Amino acid sequence: MPDQPDVQPQVLFVCVHNAGRSQMAAAFLTHLAGGRIRVRSAGSAPADQVNPAVVQAMAEVGIDISAEMPKVLTADAVRSSDVVITMGCGDACPVFPGKRYEDWVLDDPAGQGVEAVRPIRDTIETRVRTLIADLTSPPADSTAPRTPPRT
Repeated sequence: MPDQPDVQPQVLFVCVHNAGRSQMAAAFLTHLAGGRIRVRSAGSAPADQVNPAVVQAMAEVGIDISAEMPKVLTADAVRSSDVVITMGCGDACPVFPGKRYEDWVLDDPAGQGVEAVRPIRDTIETRVRTLIADLTSPPADSTAPRTPPRT
């Protein structure tokens, strides 16, 4: 089989309402990865809008998610992703062989004010930075120089 060109990893963030945690994670990954990773988010039971406290907390760090809308989780979204990160959606997320699954246990910002959302936001940012480093690092046996994540 011929060598395949490097393909952008695809990450899907999933939570129940796609109105808080998964929206913040997708926004951070989009912002911090500089186009090196394809990003999606979805919910098993999407809300009507993104949580206003989440929008405010993200605006505080210079990321505008006010135009985002919650999206429904589909099997196709999972199938086309390399990494699926769940955030409290339980068994609602379909499982396909060959995918990398992670479950990030985080408090749910639903019904919370911005003061309660900030620490959740900051934890998500830290985890997203770690994920970027993991997905963009060369293989351990590579002698290629490592490019630091863009911030």
